Amino acid sequence: MKTLSVGIGCRLHASADEIENAVHAVLGSHAIEDIATVASIETKADEAGLLEFCARHKLPLQLFSREQIAAMRVTQPSAAAREHVGVDGVCEPCALLGALHTAWQDVGVGIAAHEASPAPAASAAPLIVGKTVCAGVTVAIASAQRTQADSATLNQQDLP
Repeated sequence: MKTLSVGIGCRLHASADEIENAVHAVLGSHAIEDIATVASIETKADEAGLLEFCARHKLPLQLFSREQIAAMRVTQPSAAAREHVGVDGVCEPCALLGALHTAWQDVGVGIAAHEASPAPAASAAPLIVGKTVCAGVTVAIASAQRTQADSATLNQQDLP
C-alpha cells in the first residue's frame, strides 16, 4: 500500500541519480513502491533531476508554496533553505504536507481543510524519518497512513 510521502529539497541542478540515491538511502526497510507522493517547494517545478526521478518511478510530484511550507514546524531549520528559498526547511514540511494531502484526499477533504484543524492533521501524517542529507539532497519521509481512530476523527470534524 502506498502510504509514504517523500519530501525532497535539493541544490540547483541535482541529478535524478543523486536524488534517487538519497531517497534509497533514507527509505530503509521501505520500498520505492511504498511512496504515494514526492513533495517539494514550488520553485522546484522545473528542476530536471527531480522531474526525471518522479517520471522514472511514475510518482506524482506535489509542489507547495512558501506560505504553506512556512506554516509547518521544522525540527532542523536550515540556513541554506532560509537564504535560497526563504523558508526554514523544505524536505520535512513538504513530506508532511504531501502526507496530509494524501490522507485528506482519502476521506474526500482538500488540503486547505487541515489548516482549520491541526490536531487531526498532525496525527494523520507523522514524520517517520526526519531531515537526512545525502550529497546535497535533503530527504524526509512522512506517513499518510491513518489509524481507524484518526479516520473517525477526520470524518467527524471535517466532512460535510
